[in-house]
Amino acid sequence: MNTVEIFPWSANLETGIPEIDVQHQQLVKLINRLAGHVAYEADLPGLDEIFDELTAYAEYHFATEEAIWREVMPDDPWEIEHRRTHQTFIAEVMRLRSSHDGMSDDMAIDGILSFLCQWLAFHILYNDRCMAQAVIAIQRGQRPEDAKQQSSDSMNTAVRALIETVLAMYDRLSSRTMQLAKELATRKKLEAKLQLAGSVFDNTLESICIVDAAGNIIDANPAFCMSCEIERSVLLGMPLGALKSGLGDDEGAPVAWSTVSSTGHWSGTIQSRTPSGEITAEWLTLSAVRDANGDVGHYVAVFSSVGGLIQRQNAMEHWAHHDALTRLPNRLLLKDRFEQAVAQANRDGALLALCYLDLDEFKPINDHFGHAAGDHVLQVTAERILKELRAADTVARVGGDEFVILFNGVQHAGGQLTYVDRIIRTIRHPITLENANGSESVHVSASVGISLYPLDGHTLDELLHHADETLYRVKSAGKGSYQLYLARGKESPTVT
Repeated sequence: MNTVEIFPWSANLETGIPEIDVQHQQLVKLINRLAGHVAYEADLPGLDEIFDELTAYAEYHFATEEAIWREVMPDDPWEIEHRRTHQTFIAEVMRLRSSHDGMSDDMAIDGILSFLCQWLAFHILYNDRCMAQAVIAIQRGQRPEDAKQQSSDSMNTAVRALIETVLAMYDRLSSRTMQLAKELATRKKLEAKLQLAGSVFDNTLESICIVDAAGNIIDANPAFCMSCEIERSVLLGMPLGALKSGLGDDEGAPVAWSTVSSTGHWSGTIQSRTPSGEITAEWLTLSAVRDANGDVGHYVAVFSSVGGLIQRQNAMEHWAHHDALTRLPNRLLLKDRFEQAVAQANRDGALLALCYLDLDEFKPINDHFGHAAGDHVLQVTAERILKELRAADTVARVGGDEFVILFNGVQHAGGQLTYVDRIIRTIRHPITLENANGSESVHVSASVGISLYPLDGHTLDELLHHADETLYRVKSAGKGSYQLYLARGKESPTVT
């Protein structure tokens, strides 16, 4: 259970009798548990449990304390008065417990906490300490009347007034601590709700976007970006009506916007043109979000296409496993293909070849001609690699200009080298870039590091690491070639 330390324990609260001090600490813990219960808005049954435990433990503690007093000061007026004080405390706790049914929880529990802290702190610092000093003095041989007088002198009226003043200040501090604890608990709950809302926004299959009062997009979830086939960074700032033609025409759109502005909600079917040019029907739920002044600041648009729900789900699953630019498998799908290939290789007694390929002159092209030209080079490279592979092999894009090729069913260490050689040679062919001034040819080459399963490792991470090490050696030696990982202690062939 969460606790809030509105009553911090310190050595200054000790009476000098260890058994009593340990029990005082437990009472303080119960009060702090009660404060935590209030701050974190736990349930009422939990509140009753703490009351029961607090009452039971207080009775147990009082019995222990009274036995110590009675053994040393039997039937003394101090001992009798102390017992009466204990009985008054139990009665007040029971009264406060029954009263919370008729008041708001905050009112009841705030009153209970204030009483508990004030009573227990004063009782420990004054009543118990006064009794403890007298008892300890009697146990050391002093006459009871002398011991009581000495204790009274040390706990005089000035000390009592000082304790009461400090406790009044402490009560205000405890109240502020509780208020801060409540605010912190409320903030944590709000943060958890925001995180949940963000997760729902990002992962729902429904297309959702948020627009400002002028209808321009300020946020969109992945499903909306996928439906428009536009990246989120490009979507931001675009008019929603330009993407969803049903919200930009002169027939139904004005009614939708007018209704949502006046009533806060509109839903209905709209006809919009997809990026491919097809007309499709979507169910739109449009909601207005108002600011503190009651003015519409934003709109939330949720687009649903029941007929296309399964297709969208399949498409989202596809793009979760593929690179958006080259449409090649990504690292996640590569891992799955690798696990399947390992199982097959183990059954057949064959090898797997994992090739880490990196383009050598890509960065200068990207820097000089721009990202669009760089993207074109990557797409052409992906197509060229695919043409040289068998149906059972896999090529994945794992980084900016990095590709991983997985060859299945390799019968010996050099069994895949013919394919690697052809891939390197075809990548060297010129690539034509179209620009405003016409066209221009560029050239890239590829360096490849190769590791073999199970000779060079048994996991995908191991093989990627070894292939990457080998790729670094290839680049250091002059680029545009390949090498096998040297795990077997013999030189691997190199093609330039």
